[in-house]
Amino acid sequence: MNKPIYICGPTASGKSALAIELAIQLDGEIVNADAYQLYRGLEIISAAPSPSELAQAPHHLYGALQPHELCDAMQFREMARVKIDEIQDRGKLPIVTGGSGLYLKFLSHGPSPVPSGDETLRKELESESDEALADKLILIDPKGAAATNLKNRRYVIRALEICILSGRKMSDVKSDWKQKSEEVELHLQGGYLQWDRDELRARISLRVDQMLADGAIEEVAAIKNPSATCEKAIGVPQIQSYLSGTMDLDACRDKIVIATHQYAKRQRTWFGKEKWLTPCHVDHTTDIKKLASKLGQQLRID
Repeated sequence: MNKPIYICGPTASGKSALAIELAIQLDGEIVNADAYQLYRGLEIISAAPSPSELAQAPHHLYGALQPHELCDAMQFREMARVKIDEIQDRGKLPIVTGGSGLYLKFLSHGPSPVPSGDETLRKELESESDEALADKLILIDPKGAAATNLKNRRYVIRALEICILSGRKMSDVKSDWKQKSEEVELHLQGGYLQWDRDELRARISLRVDQMLADGAIEEVAAIKNPSATCEKAIGVPQIQSYLSGTMDLDACRDKIVIATHQYAKRQRTWFGKEKWLTPCHVDHTTDIKKLASKLGQQLRID
């Protein structure tokens, strides 16, 4: 069975181009793992592949949702698993590409056993003093407390939430998850596109300018009743502010650029921790065909 290849990296790093070239060279089909490219009507804002790019290889889960629909990492995992299974049944290679770290993590590793927050419990914990919270964590999970900055109230509350909601020590939950992840990663393969930060920042600025020139404002204006998920797409809230008259166009452009730079920084941090990914150092001179060939030779281990 053809194990999926994951192509990850920050926004504007060239993931789509590399995925397409891999699909051409390795008889593959591409599965989207970008939270906002899932939405129809956000093609410009989300920098989705162009019609000419889509025609070069089979693509899946692009424009699969309406703007009013909600989506989360678990729902994405279920959608993507169906497509990956179908691709494998055809004897093709699934190539998963995107920059949404949490969506990719749910797909590659499965859902985390760490429970999400509980509003009622958090309010109860918030009512306690820093000292009381720290003492409680030390009593419940001494090992976890030793690894937690007890002066950071937010960290201590989160640690207590995990203990109380899971019924287990936080340190045990995280240790078990780490062990499981390491076992899963023995069977994962993928590449991580790495750019010089200044070069990537320049690419991001150019992309934002091109998006605005290509009709991003009109695209956002056409969206009716966007879901909370859809509204989180970088560019949507900024352009909505411009359309409402609370921000001029120059400020709108600058805020989109800044937000995208900040997002790219978070993506670099996220993917940098995924040691199973093969680093792919790229710049403006990189030959994508050669990079795809080299990466394909490194990763095809089935």
